[in-house]
Amino acid sequence: MLRFAPSPTGDMHIGNLRVALFNYILSVQNNEPLIIRIEDTDKERNIEGKDKEIIGLLDLFGIKYQDVIYQSDNLKYHRAMALQLLHSKLAFNCFCSPEDLDTKRDTAKSERKAYRYDDACLGLPAEETIDNTAPFTVRLRKPGIAITFTDLIKGEMSFEPDDIDSFIILRADKYPTYNFACAIDDMLADISMVIRGEDHVSNTPKQIAVRAALNYTKEIQYAHLPVILNDSGKKMSKRDDASSVKWLLEEGFIPDAIINYLILIGNKVPQEIFSLQDALKWFDLSKISKAPAKFDITKLRFINREHLKSLDDVELSRYVGFADKEIGQLAKIYLEETSTTKELREKIAAIFAAKVMPQEFQEGGEKLKEVLQAAPFFEEYEAFKDYAMKESGLKGKNFFKPFRILLSGEEHGPDLALTYPLIKNYLTEIVK
Repeated sequence: MLRFAPSPTGDMHIGNLRVALFNYILSVQNNEPLIIRIEDTDKERNIEGKDKEIIGLLDLFGIKYQDVIYQSDNLKYHRAMALQLLHSKLAFNCFCSPEDLDTKRDTAKSERKAYRYDDACLGLPAEETIDNTAPFTVRLRKPGIAITFTDLIKGEMSFEPDDIDSFIILRADKYPTYNFACAIDDMLADISMVIRGEDHVSNTPKQIAVRAALNYTKEIQYAHLPVILNDSGKKMSKRDDASSVKWLLEEGFIPDAIINYLILIGNKVPQEIFSLQDALKWFDLSKISKAPAKFDITKLRFINREHLKSLDDVELSRYVGFADKEIGQLAKIYLEETSTTKELREKIAAIFAAKVMPQEFQEGGEKLKEVLQAAPFFEEYEAFKDYAMKESGLKGKNFFKPFRILLSGEEHGPDLALTYPLIKNYLTEIVK
């Protein structure tokens, strides 16, 4: 069993989508189910409706899964297992106030030391913990030995007990912390492999420590994906527009191209342009680079253009608001100067919009418009052009500038001899 575990606290970013894609691919290759676990126990940060938005995006990108579960539904198990750890003396109640802990952190910082909890409450007598009415958290006792695991991308990794610390598993409100809930949920779902971002590397030994304390012996494989960097070479964040999957879609990048790009970056692949179905056949997790991958919007634009070119004409026309083969063919001509559906829509919309004629061509443009609106139907472009030139009496740029604007909405663009056969049936809607 594999899982993709997003939090409903914000828009899905490309790092999340990449994790979801790789989990899906491995679930298919290993013939194991994939579940979606909405990690919603951080009540203050949850945003209403984000869970449904995440599921909708997974569906849009063709990521198939067996079930959707909510972490909050497992709350009773989180609390029960925390109680079990308390009874077995592998966890303890901590009455240290947030203020006291902040003071200790500040002291460690001033001494230029890494802060570690000092186990101040570990040895409290039983009567003090029973009679104490102060708010308390529950901490897992730090392990007695180093925790080692083999990452499928990064190789062998080892963490000393002090790196893991006696960390909190239940907050004062008795809701689980991320690492505790995650470890329990992976146990309950019988997860066999966890693929996630490398920002979770330090969480892995803590989750292993939780399961070890509960005598859970099944080994879970881990793969931590390198971060994706922005143009400045820094980790992509919410401040980077391109980090948002929603933004990319709104800008006119189609799902197939985004999938192609996210599988391509930082990976050894047999071909540059491919579909998700192609990747299912040859994707190899071991070929993912250990180094961060840099996000290149120019490369994504190229890949997007290639995927748009490969679309059926009618399907492409739907992206620009039609369901017409000729409009799809017209859009493909405009792909020579555009690379997203948003740009294509703007080009096609300009053809059908009311035309704005530059001042120097207004008089001739109005005359030419009248000629074109009354013109008979011409099958061939040259015959149509010759008719318009003769009837308007215009020549040179005084003819061709307004002629192009009336037929395309722009002063520059593709050869009208190429576009005319595809718009000739729409001329009464175009010339206005």
